[in-house]
Amino acid sequence: MRLSRFEQVRSRVRRAYESGRASVRAAQSGADRDDPRTDEPPAAVGPGPGVAVAGGEPSGNGTPAGPPVPPSSGHTSTVSRDDADVPRGLRIAAAWSWRLLVIGAIFWALLRIIGTIRIVIIPLAIALLLAALLAPAVGWLLRARFPRTLATAVVLVTGLAGVIGTLTLVVNQFIEGVPELSANATQGIRQIQQWLREGPLHMSDNQLDQYIAQGQQWVDENTQALTSGALSTASTIFEVLTGALLVIFAVFFFLRDGGTIWRFLVRLLPVAARWRVDDAGKACWETLVAYVRATVLVAFIDAVGIGIFLVIFDIPFAFPLTALIFLGAFIPIVGATLSGAVAVLVALVDSGWVIALVILGVVVGVQQLEGNVLQPLIMGRAVALHPLAVLLAITAGVVLAGIVGALVAVPLIAVLNTGVRRLSRRRSPEVPPDAVVVTSRSVA
Repeated sequence: MRLSRFEQVRSRVRRAYESGRASVRAAQSGADRDDPRTDEPPAAVGPGPGVAVAGGEPSGNGTPAGPPVPPSSGHTSTVSRDDADVPRGLRIAAAWSWRLLVIGAIFWALLRIIGTIRIVIIPLAIALLLAALLAPAVGWLLRARFPRTLATAVVLVTGLAGVIGTLTLVVNQFIEGVPELSANATQGIRQIQQWLREGPLHMSDNQLDQYIAQGQQWVDENTQALTSGALSTASTIFEVLTGALLVIFAVFFFLRDGGTIWRFLVRLLPVAARWRVDDAGKACWETLVAYVRATVLVAFIDAVGIGIFLVIFDIPFAFPLTALIFLGAFIPIVGATLSGAVAVLVALVDSGWVIALVILGVVVGVQQLEGNVLQPLIMGRAVALHPLAVLLAITAGVVLAGIVGALVAVPLIAVLNTGVRRLSRRRSPEVPPDAVVVTSRSVA
């Protein structure tokens, strides 16, 4: 007898209901089997009345079984028919692609924001490095029972006096030695011209005059670009002064109120995440302090080692070149090479190619000692980075922010490396819900 439409609908609803109940019973039975506290065997789960079995057999109440019902896996599949027709590899590639596009867009927007407010970001980054450098001195004065504000002011004023005094000595020596260096440079150019005429090239006077004329023409053609660059540099004097003042004030407050600032930032996070972020932040700060200390020590050893030989061979601008080598050592790999090349060039102009080769050997030897012995020994594993990562970081820093970017890139990568490793390590027990914030050690 043919059933009415109402009975057919009711039969289908009942079959769906019983199928869902069977899935729930099966899941509960599996959970009971996995529970070690019970030894009772799981109850058999049958199709139940009105539930169709495989092969289209009639159900227990005599109603037609209808099409077979596939076994339920306990969850609903999220793959549509259209997705099923797309190869799995292409679906995975598409999922990765749009996620990478989102990350790239966020990164691009972040770079644009940083570029827009670079007059604030760059001084703050420099101030953070200086605070990491001066923090141990503040700690020593605090242990000597100095008030925090007085200890910070004493350290900051002493550091500024040292920097200003060094710059004054460098400028004075440079002004005093320019006439002698110019005369030596003129004599060196004449020797080069004589070598070009009498050496293996055998260049004539007409060829030399032609090359000199081409050089003058190039200078004349690029005068406008050079002038505009100088004007652009002059227009940034206000930004430089503003950034310098911001660096001074930021260093002062980082040293005095660093702990308070950090606890305020941690309180902005959810309670469950505060202890992890605080732990990672303290580890990052320790890494930054260790990096700055090690860099200063390595730079000092580089400058003293090369400076001694500059004095021994009576190279002009020995003290300014030593200061330049010290500052260049803060930019790993690239800075030491460039500052050493300047010292070799001055030795070549003043004392000839023999002394220049000796200075070149000294520079290379000191840099090899630094790279293979001093840095691994002083910096240790806490801030160890692969040389390729260092070169890529410096290149990206130069492209994005010039010299300042090269100065900040490596410590930034070292800090991020420490923070990511600390955040990704095995979780500790959760913080109680009533915890407000963990106690953070002051950055000073």
